[in-house]
Amino acid sequence: MSRTYFGTDGIRGTVGQAPITPDFMLRLGHAVGRVLKARNTGRPTVLIGKDTRISGYMLESALEAGFASAGADVLLSGPLPTPGVAYLTRALRLDLGVVISASHNPFGDNGVKFFSARGEKLPDEWEIQVEAALQEEAHWADSASLGKARRLDDAQGRYTEFCKSTFSNDLSLKGLKVVVDAAHGAAYQVAPHVFHELGADVVSIGCAPDGYNINAGFGATAPAALVKAVQAHGADYGVALDGDADRLQLVDRQGRLYNGDELLYVMVADRLAQQQTVAGAVGTLMTNMAVEVALQARGVEFVRAKVGDRYVLEELTSRGWQLGGEGSGHLLALDKHTTGDGIVSALLVLQAAIRSGRTLAQLLDGVALFPQTLINVRLNPGQDWKSNTRLAQTQAAVTEELKSRGRVLIRPSGTEPLLRVMVEAESEALARQCAERLAEAVRAG
Repeated sequence: MSRTYFGTDGIRGTVGQAPITPDFMLRLGHAVGRVLKARNTGRPTVLIGKDTRISGYMLESALEAGFASAGADVLLSGPLPTPGVAYLTRALRLDLGVVISASHNPFGDNGVKFFSARGEKLPDEWEIQVEAALQEEAHWADSASLGKARRLDDAQGRYTEFCKSTFSNDLSLKGLKVVVDAAHGAAYQVAPHVFHELGADVVSIGCAPDGYNINAGFGATAPAALVKAVQAHGADYGVALDGDADRLQLVDRQGRLYNGDELLYVMVADRLAQQQTVAGAVGTLMTNMAVEVALQARGVEFVRAKVGDRYVLEELTSRGWQLGGEGSGHLLALDKHTTGDGIVSALLVLQAAIRSGRTLAQLLDGVALFPQTLINVRLNPGQDWKSNTRLAQTQAAVTEELKSRGRVLIRPSGTEPLLRVMVEAESEALARQCAERLAEAVRAG
């Protein structure tokens, strides 16, 4: 059975349009509750967290009613980062974690994603089972079997302490001024406290949500505000999270922005500096080739997964590795957390700088990102780009020309009739020239 509602990261869409409507969310809560009941001998308990979107109130109430109607108990955390929900689900020995968020999307969107009792993203098979339950007739519990709901008042405090526990007990952030940008999102209360309680002089921006301003001009998807604040306050570092705080961007005192590819390298290099064995690291098809080359030069195997943090996680799990991530700032350290966590990742990177006594720029000396050129080529209706002989020949020629000096990635868009042609090379001119040759081959086909 194919999936109708679930995408690569839960269910997401525009509020007020199917499936992001209260009636669907009630049905979804009921269906998930029934799936849980079928797998549990007792009454299951679910934790529901959310970001700061105005629509979160409506969707939370609908999901709560759906779970209760299936006989599942509910704990409500209020605004809490996605990784905070994953952590508390595991720490409190609950049956399921539910996050109401559309991550880095604007406030008019929202969505739902789920975590297992172990705080991990659930597999495709589970999502298919839920979709099957959505097609079945509802079986409303009677009064004696209804679930109960209550607030989890100390959720933010518990998660704050967890984040702090991932930072070395022998180190602190004392003497550092750090700008923390929470994108007016789920971490607006937690993130400043974490960095402050570890000793940093914290300047908070993007920490005044009103239900409508999440990700608007602040956060990991709009880092210009962070760069400006770091320079204005003479800060040592700036940390920008996205709306649900599972990814980050980081800025140094010179205003240089570091992406997830660079931060992944720093995390690996820190483990190596501590004489720890790092068997390998996982990136994605979009990870900059310079990071792959630098890691391989240090004896660390590098593997590329499909784009999406869930695929990075799957690859790490299958190989028994710990470190992986995406250029967007989704970073995974599986010995610290079961899922991507923007706050924890920032702490691990700052810890590497403090422990080494070097700046991030110094830690990344010699790791110069290859220039990338991305061209989106619109496909005609019915156009089969895979059978395009000219494209295949051009791709083979470009790949041979680049060899170890670059690479080619051609992939279709998942949402539009576009073919994404990306070329990475040692020079910007070479990347653009090769990308244009490939794009022309697509158009000619």
